[in-house]
Amino acid sequence: MSGHEYWLISAPGEKTCQQTWESLNATTSRQSDLCKNFKFHIPDLKVGTLDQLVGLSDDLNKLDTYVEVICRKLAASIADTLDAKERSPQQISEHIQANGQDLAQYVTKFQWDLAKYPIKQSLKSLQDIINKQLGQIDTDMKSKTATYNNLRGNLQSLERKQTGSLLVRNLSELVKRENFVLGSEYLTTLLVVVPKAYFKDWQTKYEKLTDMIVPRSSHLIFEDNDHGLFTITLFNKVVDEFKAHARENRFVVREFQYNEEDITAGKNEIVKIENDLKRQYQILLRWLKVNFSEAFIAWIHVKALRLFVESVLRYGLPVNFLSVLVHPNKRTQRKLRDVLNQLYAHLDTSISQGPIDDIPGLNLGTGEYYPYVYFKINIDMFGTNI
Repeated sequence: MSGHEYWLISAPGEKTCQQTWESLNATTSRQSDLCKNFKFHIPDLKVGTLDQLVGLSDDLNKLDTYVEVICRKLAASIADTLDAKERSPQQISEHIQANGQDLAQYVTKFQWDLAKYPIKQSLKSLQDIINKQLGQIDTDMKSKTATYNNLRGNLQSLERKQTGSLLVRNLSELVKRENFVLGSEYLTTLLVVVPKAYFKDWQTKYEKLTDMIVPRSSHLIFEDNDHGLFTITLFNKVVDEFKAHARENRFVVREFQYNEEDITAGKNEIVKIENDLKRQYQILLRWLKVNFSEAFIAWIHVKALRLFVESVLRYGLPVNFLSVLVHPNKRTQRKLRDVLNQLYAHLDTSISQGPIDDIPGLNLGTGEYYPYVYFKINIDMFGTNI
């Protein structure tokens, strides 16, 4: 059975919930292989009043959407944070887990977390706990990913300066001390970027662009696909004049002072940011994985709360219904829907109760109505079906 879609449904207990389970399984799974069914255990929660349940139904619908959106944001952040070579679906899925299990395993073996969501609390309190928890995760995610992305942006900017065109890149990686006349009161060495098409022009013209240029002082010290980087030594007093004439001939003088301390500091800055980024990468990825797990667990608990509330509103008291997670066979979903509708047709009291819109507590959400309580769970965190 493949596919990321699950149906969380409930039906009232017959003489016992086990009988309801047996008849559902016999009709949908064992005989016709329309789906695989899993018992979905919801503990004895505090029911409260009918008015509270009706209000809670709407609040939980909104919370469901909110928590799912945060789960998907966390999953997207995990994929975005991973290095490009680690982004295969298999590698991403190793980071997107709930309680150390893959998502399918977690939902099919769902167990209520009594420590996080104590069932002695009211349903409203449980909703508030989840709402507060996810609000904090959402806030923290924004600040942590922003910090990391700023650091990554800084490094990329520095790396572009290391590898970009000679017109813009950092030249300190390309030059050596012996390329320059240093410590002279009268002479200075300039770095000039020359388009490859103008190399011959440069060789014939550079000594004549102005007076007081040291003859044969130009050397090609680096070239890329489009340009070459040349040195030229001349007297300080003609630097401005030389720059003007160079510009007229499409030779670009780069502003550069050879200073070993600055060069070392520049190299150290890249190393420092690289080390910071590696450290932040590990911290952020660990945080995202932990909090994705927390958010996904919270989301499935919201689904459980919704199923409980809607089932009590639909089937009444005392609480007596079976919760089932159905994994439909992708090819036969329509047939499965028909079979379930027939199996639970006797529950459809909407005709005797008037229009569907008037049934108290009936939360249609997506506009889908079935005689049994139904919610969809799509565990594909990168799909568009939210």
